[in-house]
Amino acid sequence: MKKSGITKSKELEFFRPDTSTKIKLPFYIASVSAGFPSPAEDYMEKALDLNEHLIRHPAATFFVRVSGSSMKDIGILPGDILVVDRSLEAKDGKIIIGVINGEFTVKRIIRQGKKIFLQPENIKYKPVEITEEMDFEIWGVVSYSIHKH
Repeated sequence: MKKSGITKSKELEFFRPDTSTKIKLPFYIASVSAGFPSPAEDYMEKALDLNEHLIRHPAATFFVRVSGSSMKDIGILPGDILVVDRSLEAKDGKIIIGVINGEFTVKRIIRQGKKIFLQPENIKYKPVEITEEMDFEIWGVVSYSIHKH
């Protein structure tokens, strides 16, 4: 189903990135400690444009909003936005967007010999073995996930 440039499926909602905008945000040279605090540094290294950081292949990149919970155990939750690059190779162990019999899904691709499995990252779900009877396509590789805290 398509509406105003947005494509929807049961689990995912797709958006094209707008790389024509340039929003430069401050990027500080000091890293943030996740353990003990470190002394603050009061200067900026440069400005950071998230389009430049997150999108390597603009013509092949889409944003996808997640609505299911099959990947929750690796931190991909409903409402998260995935950056999906269709030009990347879907190597074993990568998180992919796949299409099974016309339905989009996000899963980890597992190759075992000539067999392909789509592995959810939620113990409540079982892997899906891709068989010859299925209409299956790898639509893209997830390169980043954006999670609201």
